[in-house]
Amino acid sequence: MDTAEPVYIAGAYEHPTRNAPDKSTEQLHAEVARGALQDAGLSKADVDGYLTAGVPEHEDGLPSLTPLIMADYLGLDVAFADSTDFGGSAYMSHVGHAVSAIRDGKCDVALVTLAGRPRSAQQATGTGVRALTAVQDTYERLYGATTLAHYAMAARRHMAEFGTTSEQLAEVRVAAAHHAQYNEHARFRDPVSIEDVVGSRMVADPLHLMDCCVITDGGGALVVVSDAVRDELDRECVEVLGHGEAIAHHDAGRIDLTRTGAVDSGRRAFAEAGLGPDDVDYASIYDSFTITVVETLEDLGFCEKGEGGTFVEGGTLQAPDGDLPFNTDGGGLCSNHPNRGGMTKIIECVRQLRGEANPEVQVDADVGVAHGTGGSIATRHGSVTLVLGGEDR
Repeated sequence: MDTAEPVYIAGAYEHPTRNAPDKSTEQLHAEVARGALQDAGLSKADVDGYLTAGVPEHEDGLPSLTPLIMADYLGLDVAFADSTDFGGSAYMSHVGHAVSAIRDGKCDVALVTLAGRPRSAQQATGTGVRALTAVQDTYERLYGATTLAHYAMAARRHMAEFGTTSEQLAEVRVAAAHHAQYNEHARFRDPVSIEDVVGSRMVADPLHLMDCCVITDGGGALVVVSDAVRDELDRECVEVLGHGEAIAHHDAGRIDLTRTGAVDSGRRAFAEAGLGPDDVDYASIYDSFTITVVETLEDLGFCEKGEGGTFVEGGTLQAPDGDLPFNTDGGGLCSNHPNRGGMTKIIECVRQLRGEANPEVQVDADVGVAHGTGGSIATRHGSVTLVLGGEDR
């Protein structure tokens, strides 16, 4: 394995829909795959690696079989496949695994796809108590625990320990809404104020409605290529500089609700890249809830633990002039969340580094971070961090 071989993201495509009642999840996978390959200047015949996760829209769908089902549907002939499932952060994991597979010589062109239809399917995403699927659920969901409730507990604990306020959490939504107004595909495009956020309906104390992400249909895809393939393309590419993963859990009852797996995934990704938080010009941060962003910024090292609330005050996250512009497409809070949001975080980071973000929020960025959180930060979650670099850095 040549660990020094540079590997690139050559193609990126986000489905423009936020509501797809007349399409299947498989169709959305196919449409984003086509878009990403066209963006890279490649064809389906060039793909020899495929990575995806998530359950196809069938009652008997099995997560572990997703690559088999979708490779068949897409007509792919691949030498490498991966179905690692960290929930919403899975697609960042897939990029890292594609890099390793390419360096190992197992493939040269890896396709990564995501698609989902939670809006059309009217899924109770975040608020529903789902069927028991793991042994731990016996002790948690029995009492009505939901994803939303888990994040609310994390937010309350952060407030109790560090004095974080609802107004500081609202700063995150205000920045996302500022960016979304320039995205014609965003689910919600109206700018909002801190007063709007804290005045919105309380859904799980202390989280208000505007502290929560949207629910949409949609998806996205990426094409990861070897250095040799990149040399043949007439396309500006983004280099994958670093990748780190971590799983956080109850730790036998010693759980810290204010700490996420980003502490470890971020440290590993920055070490591989040979860079640190001070080198980052733009950040795509999984924003299932506003508290997710505040805790992640602390744990990636952009500020000290407990200072996330203060850090986001005063427009820090707003492009183009904030100190750390984030989620310039409006993110999950305002634009998109097709069941899982990690894919779109990578796509917007690629846009920024290629200078293809919406002009009003384009940042002069050479290095970007894309970070995903899958699962729930108050129970079990997988954190994955990517450090990406533009060609002209």
